[in-house]
Amino acid sequence: MSHDVLGNALIDYYKQPKDQTLITFSSVAEKDSMPVSYFFRTFDEMPSLEQKALELCSGNILDVGLAAGCHALYLQNKGFKVTGIDISKGATNVAQQRGVRHVIKGDVLNTLLDEKFDTVLVLMNGTGICGKLSNLANFLLKLAELLNSGGQILIDSSDIIYMYEDENGEHWIDASQAYYGEVAFTMSYQNQTSETFDWLYVDYNTLQRCAIYNGLQCELIQEGEHYDYLAKITKD
Repeated sequence: MSHDVLGNALIDYYKQPKDQTLITFSSVAEKDSMPVSYFFRTFDEMPSLEQKALELCSGNILDVGLAAGCHALYLQNKGFKVTGIDISKGATNVAQQRGVRHVIKGDVLNTLLDEKFDTVLVLMNGTGICGKLSNLANFLLKLAELLNSGGQILIDSSDIIYMYEDENGEHWIDASQAYYGEVAFTMSYQNQTSETFDWLYVDYNTLQRCAIYNGLQCELIQEGEHYDYLAKITKD
């Protein structure tokens, strides 16, 4: 991205919490806004899917997409060793200042990690990181490589088929186009705007098929209130 838009927003909020807001624009919806405070939420403020994921965490944990560290801090305070990784310099700086002990700035797909983990945690539409459906298999296999024997990947996503539903409850999708969960985003904060980036929402059946085809096991743990879900992926 041309600017560390998210990182700069997190830094501003950490220094002086106000009503800072991120604005997102996507290929499937009108512009939307998100309060920056959401990245600093406590366990009690998290949706139930996130709470469930944190309750299932065990052992040595890797938090992929660390952001301001709300998940890592909760787990660290529970006594777990947690390593957080994020591509945003601003995010990793804020997470460190908030007390996350082990922080890596980098892309989990291209960063050499010198240890294995019992839990790889990928929340806030964790599948989004791989960008395209064609990248999903490599993404899952890379995360699986980071697991100790008996380890788990806890990942969430959403089925956005509802966005293509008409007033009669029918879905209108052009079969000749790319997978409907592939979305292009830009993000803006104050006078900064990111480059367009790809983000993947994947329905559970597609995630499960991809995992199984690539020698992994996939279990639906919990469904949320708005087409979202939490899944657990393990190695055979």
